Amino acid sequence: MRIRLTKILTFEMAHALPGYDGACRHIHGHSFRLEVCVLGEPLQAHGHPKNGMVMDFKILKSIVNESFVNIYDHALVLPETTASDIVDGLQRHFGNVITLPFQPTCENMIAICVETLRPKMPSGVTLWSVKLSETASSFAEWCVADEKGS
Repeated sequence: MRIRLTKILTFEMAHALPGYDGACRHIHGHSFRLEVCVLGEPLQAHGHPKNGMVMDFKILKSIVNESFVNIYDHALVLPETTASDIVDGLQRHFGNVITLPFQPTCENMIAICVETLRPKMPSGVTLWSVKLSETASSFAEWCVADEKGS
């Protein structure tokens, strides 16, 4: 029997979408909600402390935090096309400024998350889906079942 487990984490992040034709072109922040779902078979090892688990929720949380959440939490994320003097000034005055080779949209952030988490899954566990909510009513979602060839 294969079972899916989901861990939900939250973090705060600011970003801007330069050139966008709406309010998101301005620096603004979100309280993000990240849902990471994995798929696997529960361990069948009588007497083992992890017997019956697909994976320990604590381990999943640690992987997601170390690989993604701790990097972007309380960061300002901008595309690397942002003038370097602006980025340097923001970094000098406010600290955690990250530049990416693309617009820091919810869709692009979820792609980074998937690319980062997928290879860190333990043996026998598959990253199944990731959902990243910018607001209570707006989110992007990725699922391995939607990929070509799946």
